[in-house]
Amino acid sequence: MSFGLKQLSATGRAGLIQDLWDSQGGRCFISDHLIDLKLHADQLDIDHIIPTRDGGKDDKSNWALTFSHHNRSKQASDLRIARILARFENLRASIADPRGVNLGHVLNSAGGAKHPLTFDKTVDVTAMRYSFAALGRPDIQSAPLWKDQLSGLSYMFVLLPIEYLFHDDRLNPRGIGANIRGLIEEFFKKFPQLHVPLAWIETDEAGGSRVRVFDGQHKAAAQVLLGVRELPVRIFVDPNPDLLLTANTHAGTTLRQVAFDKATQRHLGASILNDRIERFRDDLGHAADYGSFTEQQLVDHFRGEQAQMRRYIIDAQRNAITYHPDNRLRDFIEMGGKGTERPISYSAIEKAVYSQTIYGGMLDVPDDFKADIGENPRDLESEQIVRLLNIVADTIYVGSYDPEIGSAKLESKIQKGEDVPDNHLRAHRMGREEILYSWIDLCLSVLQTSVISSARPWDKERPFHRAIPETAWQSLGNFVVNFSRLPLWKNRGLSATVFGGKQNAQFWKDAFATGSANQNKILAGDGVNLIDLMQPPS
Repeated sequence: MSFGLKQLSATGRAGLIQDLWDSQGGRCFISDHLIDLKLHADQLDIDHIIPTRDGGKDDKSNWALTFSHHNRSKQASDLRIARILARFENLRASIADPRGVNLGHVLNSAGGAKHPLTFDKTVDVTAMRYSFAALGRPDIQSAPLWKDQLSGLSYMFVLLPIEYLFHDDRLNPRGIGANIRGLIEEFFKKFPQLHVPLAWIETDEAGGSRVRVFDGQHKAAAQVLLGVRELPVRIFVDPNPDLLLTANTHAGTTLRQVAFDKATQRHLGASILNDRIERFRDDLGHAADYGSFTEQQLVDHFRGEQAQMRRYIIDAQRNAITYHPDNRLRDFIEMGGKGTERPISYSAIEKAVYSQTIYGGMLDVPDDFKADIGENPRDLESEQIVRLLNIVADTIYVGSYDPEIGSAKLESKIQKGEDVPDNHLRAHRMGREEILYSWIDLCLSVLQTSVISSARPWDKERPFHRAIPETAWQSLGNFVVNFSRLPLWKNRGLSATVFGGKQNAQFWKDAFATGSANQNKILAGDGVNLIDLMQPPS
């Protein structure tokens, strides 16, 4: 507590709380939630808005009333920054998009992304004319047109009100990461940064041009959250959007210039594939709905980028499964890769599930092969992998994993004697990448055993390209239930010896096969007995 606050009597403190409550409109300075002085009397803090170490005064002019929870869990010592970060967290919590908050959401929350902008080239085509008439600013302005010497693209620099800015979700589908906090603090302290977003327009777009921002969204969002109403933007004029999409994808993949998480990379790959399919049809004079081409034909057509085409095709399949509307496990996958609220990282899903279930080769049957009767290989693959993920979700995660507890240092908490619910601990352990890989491999063995026993063929390279019989799905459901009930998942004693360190997948394969790990008996008998675990749960 500050010296100034210590000097107050109980009556003086009560009066100060009332004065701060009045001046703040009855709301918490950080969260903006309503404060009831009677109901919340024991849950309130008084703190410095500007920390005293940063020159803030230790008196009423620099004090604010907050909820204790928000004040003690704040992400910044300066309450003005904490308030901005709290507003961003509220926005994030309100967004249902699994990829999280993006610049578009931030713009919408600040009253931006409202109006297209009409551009007109000057007579000598050296500048672009425009006005902000929709904002009551009809004066005609002009920006010089420049030409990029390497790409040949035309561009201009314009200071635009946020009402005329839009986020390009197609070229940049990733959400805003945790580094937004650092940018907000940096800008708030008035440190200069290179913060000019990249955008593009189509001058002949019906109703006016939408200025679509596709790069620099974190710095743009930080400025908007800090109350900036106009942003300098470099705008490419009438570019080939496919060129920008490919360049943006390369920046986050092969060039590693941007920290694109893997889920975003797959989404971009899927977008590029759609563009390549359109170009393939145009090149060969096919109709827009032509589907009688094979994956291998696509790869062969685009000489010079065949390796990339193979990746785009598999990216599209991964993306289709991840964002399938029926995928219930998606709610438990951390798309950004480093979060601790959700139990499974996207990287774990890719390495543990997709690597074992998605066929990585190129198909030589038409893209629309047997699609009308529900037997298209890629469609079957997608639908059946989603079914596998849903069995995992419904058995282990839905109603069992608590995001409020999360997964951060869970084994350390167990070793310290902290109370972690059994089902939450099980969900955490079974979602660890190396463990998930090993028991998903067992799931495939269950399906293989069941399919072969029903006198049907099993293709280990393409396990989900044929419809799997219901009896096999029932056996798999039984196995996942029985396997998840094994005592090791809730055994606190194994926290330091078996679950405490990072093991590899082979470690867990051997453990499940033998029943032992690190000289600890973790399973009854001699390891996992598939036939027993395939029986209906008792």
